[in-house]
Amino acid sequence: MAQAPLKPCSRSGCSGLTRKRYCPAHEEDIRKYDRMRGSAAARGYDGKWRKERAKFLKENPLCKHCYDEGELLEATVVDHIVPHKGDKKLFWNKKNWQPLCKRHHDSKTVREDGGFGRSLESK
Repeated sequence: MAQAPLKPCSRSGCSGLTRKRYCPAHEEDIRKYDRMRGSAAARGYDGKWRKERAKFLKENPLCKHCYDEGELLEATVVDHIVPHKGDKKLFWNKKNWQPLCKRHHDSKTVREDGGFGRSLESK
C-alpha cells in the first residue's frame, strides 16, 4: 500500500515534513497543550453555552467583520472580544460577544494567540 506524500508540518515556521499534521518535533507539544487546555465542556462550552450561542447567532446572523468590510456573510461563531481565559463573568458577558464567520474568527485567534499550533513556551 502506498504511503501518503510528505507535507509541511502545520506548526507555523516549521520546515519539517510529515505524513501527519505535525512533525515529530511538534506533535508532543500539541498533545501537551491539548491536555493542559482541557475539554470544551471543561472550558465552559457545554449545553448551556450551545443554547445561548444559537440564540445569539439567531439575533446576530451576520459576521461583524464582513459587515464592516461591506460584505454580508453568515456568522457561525460567537467570539469573545476579550479572551475570557477561564473568567466565567467575562465568558458570560454578552457585551463581550461578537458574531463572526469562521475565517474572521480563525484569523483573530492567530493574531491574538499565535494560532493553535504555537509552542507551550510562547504562551
